[in-house]
Amino acid sequence: MTQPAADMTTPAVKKPRVLFICTGNTARSQMAQVLLEHRAGDRFEVSSAGLEPGEVNPLTLQVLQEIGLNTSHLNAEGTGPLLGQHFHSVITVCHRAEQNCPIFPFALYREAWPFEDPAAAQGSDEDRVAVFRRVRDEIDARIQVWLSALSPTP
Repeated sequence: MTQPAADMTTPAVKKPRVLFICTGNTARSQMAQVLLEHRAGDRFEVSSAGLEPGEVNPLTLQVLQEIGLNTSHLNAEGTGPLLGQHFHSVITVCHRAEQNCPIFPFALYREAWPFEDPAAAQGSDEDRVAVFRRVRDEIDARIQVWLSALSPTP
């Protein structure tokens, strides 16, 4: 029996892709990735990258895990392999990344959401964790505003 031909007139529906960029991809962009994944469910394909990727900061993992978010998939990546890819939104989360961000020619939108660098926090362990928590909460609030401004199907 002959199988019917695939309908080539209907393009495959893909989720909009969002990329968060920071300098090292160790804290803010990682937080933004996990928080958007959490808040938006499966509406987006979310990733993060750094201009000079390092190692994911242990305090980043701690403050995300303490609110019940999965961090097992996180690792610091560079922007290079992503340059020719298509994105709905490319969002920088620090001033340095905004100033030095490469051009993503296939991004529909580019936004800048500068946040304080929690990795630069000084003081006791308790003081440093408090800064990570505050920045996490600021990023979460910004993501919620961004999601509420989008139409139901971006």
